[in-house]
Formats: sequence, structure tokens, C-alpha cells
Amino acid sequence: MTSQRSALSLPGFRMFFATYMVAMMADNIEHVISYYVAFGKFHSTALAGFAVISHWVPFLVGSVAVGGLNDRHDSRRLIQIGMCLFIVASAGWGYLFATDSLEIWEACVLLVIHGCAGVFWQTSSQMLLYDIVGQENLQSAVRLNATARYLGVLVGPAVGGGMLLGLGATAGIFLNTAFYLPLLVWLIGAPYGRKFRHSAGMKRAVRGFADIVQTVRDIKHVPVIGAMLVLGGGASFFIGNSYQASMPEFAGDLGHAKGSALYFVLLASDAAGALTAGVLLEKARRLLPVAPRNAFVLALCWGAILGGFALNFSYPVALVLLFFAGFFELSFSSMVQTIVQLNAPNEIRGRVLGLFNMASLGLRAFSGICVGLLGSAITIHYSLAIAAGCFVVTMIAMLARAPRPASPEASARP
Repeated sequence: MTSQRSALSLPGFRMFFATYMVAMMADNIEHVISYYVAFGKFHSTALAGFAVISHWVPFLVGSVAVGGLNDRHDSRRLIQIGMCLFIVASAGWGYLFATDSLEIWEACVLLVIHGCAGVFWQTSSQMLLYDIVGQENLQSAVRLNATARYLGVLVGPAVGGGMLLGLGATAGIFLNTAFYLPLLVWLIGAPYGRKFRHSAGMKRAVRGFADIVQTVRDIKHVPVIGAMLVLGGGASFFIGNSYQASMPEFAGDLGHAKGSALYFVLLASDAAGALTAGVLLEKARRLLPVAPRNAFVLALCWGAILGGFALNFSYPVALVLLFFAGFFELSFSSMVQTIVQLNAPNEIRGRVLGLFNMASLGLRAFSGICVGLLGSAITIHYSLAIAAGCFVVTMIAMLARAPRPASPEASARP
């Protein structure tokens, strides 16, 4: 990267950053309120499992298709479809709460709508991000966008809990629909997207599963993208966010049950590490050049730290390990996305980003099997340690295959 300018110096990105963060906060507020009511009413383990499946499987089956739509249509409108689906989901929860008529099948439908909204939003946002900042500011923009995501994840539960206590579930979830409006409204006239691009985009029709196969064929001549798909997919498949979902059990074994103040500190430590990475790397943009080998090393460190966390039974040590886990996760994940963005052919950029999201987000549906299901048999500590170990071995193998840069200034492009 040659430019040292932060993406925040661009007015368009500042608006995108702020509205994206508010929408991410709303996403997490909805989780807090809807899960509290639905799981409090039904006490259903099956519904809890379905919530995870419905959140990630849409990314697995729909990301490439939505990416193809981005190659043919306006990314702004596709993001707006996602925002409208989020609003429908929140309003649906609110109506069912108000009428006290919530049933399990209705909860499942709303969870699926919420999951589909995420696919339209995330894949299209990555496409629009490139249109807003261009190539030279992309590294900064991707890192800042990842930081906005963590800010939303960190603030959302706190705001959602406050709304739940102060307004109640019904009023709180209805109010949450308003948080999706800033992004939806700004995109009406934002001067970005397909119609403002220099290239006309891909005219190929969206063909479902055949698109996945064709996109894999199309990127064979760009091996660095394949390497990043393995990295993102491996992190998603083996670990994903399963350790966060299992945090109540980890916290209990560390002597701090769910609901205690120290439990919430444990939850926040991972996010705090990610936020620190976002701020530090944005302030010192030359500190960590975008390169495949650097991405593999950072991901390897993340896996090793989580393996250490899994086998640790000291609360202070756990806080430190989670902090660095968050730091390395944001560092490698933002770098991987930047590399994919930089190397994606313009005419199929949307499909390539969709394929990346299918691997890096969709495969999280299986991390519950690798960690959660295995954990029920051998404890969550050993299952996470094994999953992290498998990921570390994969990264070592990929690192051994990755070419060494010819010079310190070598870029992410092969």
C-alpha cells in the first residue's frame, strides 16, 4: 500500500463507517432482546441450536449468489434490502411480543429472515466499500470497518440490555428498527455503487450452485485468493465464534458464573483486544504490511493463543489471552479481506467476495460441531484445544507453502 492516508479522511467512508456501526449495534440489540424472550419462554436447546444455524447457513448457501447480484446490480439497493429484512425481523418480534402470541415456528421464521438480511448486508457492504475508497485506501477501510463491527458487537449487548430493562422487550425491539434507518436512508443518494464504477460489471446471470463452481474456476489463476479462502475457511470451520458461544462454561470453570460482573469483563476482553488492534494498526499503518505470509503468521498466533486459553484455568491469565486473541483476530481477518479485495478480478469481484464470505462466515455453522458437540463428550476445554491445534497445523502447512516476499516492500499481490 502506497498511501498513508486514513480512510476516515474520505467523507463517504465516514458516513459508511458510522451508519454501518449503528446497524451492527442494532443487529446485536435484536439478538439480546429476542433471545432473552424466546429462550426464556420456550427453554429450548433445539431453538438455541437453530439460532446458530439460521445465522450462518444463509452465508453458506447464499453468499455467492448475492455476490453475483452485486456484479449485476446496485450494491446500495442490495444493502437496503438487508436493512429492510432486519426491520421486518425486529418488527415481527415486536408484534409477537405485544400480542403474546410467539410460537417456536414463528421464532424460527424470524431467525431465518435475520440470517438472510446478514447475507445481503455483509457481502454487498464489502463490494460497496471498494467503490467508496478505491484500492489505495482499502487496507485502512477494511480494518476500520472491522473495528466498527467490533464496536457494534461490544456496544450492542450493553444498549440492548439497557433497553430491555428500561423500556421492556416490546418497546425496545420496536425502537431497534429505527437504528437500521440511518444506513438505509444514506444509501438512497450516496454516489457509489455499480452505476458510478468505471467498469460495467459482469453480465453473467446468477446461477446458484453453478456460480460457486465457476467462481472457483475463475480464480485458479490467482492462487493468493485460494490461499486466503483456506485461511478464512479454516478459521471459520475449526473455531469460528464457538468459544464465544461457550463462554458461560469457560467462565464457570474459571469461578465466575454467567451474570456476574467478572463474567461480563471476560466477554469484553476479546472485543477490547480487537478494538486495540484496529486503533493501533490504523495509527501505525506501516507496522504490519499486507502480505499473505503475515496473514498466516497472525492467524497462527490467534489459534495458538486460543489453544492456550482452552487449557488455562486462571482468570487473570484468561483475560490476557482473550485480549490478545481479539487483537490477532482483527489483525489477520482484516488483512485477509484486504488481500482478497486487492486481487479479485473487477468483473467478478462480487462473486469472489461472496465466495470468501461463504468460507469465512458460512463455515461457522460447522464450528459448533468441531467445538460444541465434541465438547459435550470430552469437555469444552479439550475440544477447543484440539480445534485450535488443527487450525495451527493447517496454518503451519500453508505458511510453509507461501512464497517469501522478494523485498520488504512486497505487496499483497503475487
